[in-house]
Amino acid sequence: MTNLMRRNNGLRNYEDFYDMVDAFFGNDLDKRDVFKSTFKVDVSEDDDKYLVEAELAGIKKEDVDINLDKGQLTLTVNKTSSKDDSDKEKNYIHKERTSERMTRSMYFPNIDEANVAAKLEDGILEIEIPKLKEKDTQKKIEIR
Repeated sequence: MTNLMRRNNGLRNYEDFYDMVDAFFGNDLDKRDVFKSTFKVDVSEDDDKYLVEAELAGIKKEDVDINLDKGQLTLTVNKTSSKDDSDKEKNYIHKERTSERMTRSMYFPNIDEANVAAKLEDGILEIEIPKLKEKDTQKKIEIR
């Protein structure tokens, strides 16, 4: 019968340190999810326009930037939050705040960039993108 001895290669001390740091600062970095760090966008199309709807609950219109360049629509949201305590006399040891920048881009061909309209109501950003009227590109060629 062989006696096996468990070997401690010093990792236990590091685990204790990281547990202590996580207990003090929180362990939010491990819980971050790529899909939570963005916003949902729906795009629909009909004969004369595209409609972009983005879920931006809790976001003010001042924190939203919409750019359109040669058919490339880019939505950028800057979200900042902090724990607000009205007691300014406190001697804080730890106070949390977060800042997040989220961007989504999509391409729309053959659009009327001059007449794009956007509104933000009830946490939903709606962007209406009119299509350009298609010209008849067919040409009849006579035979000589």
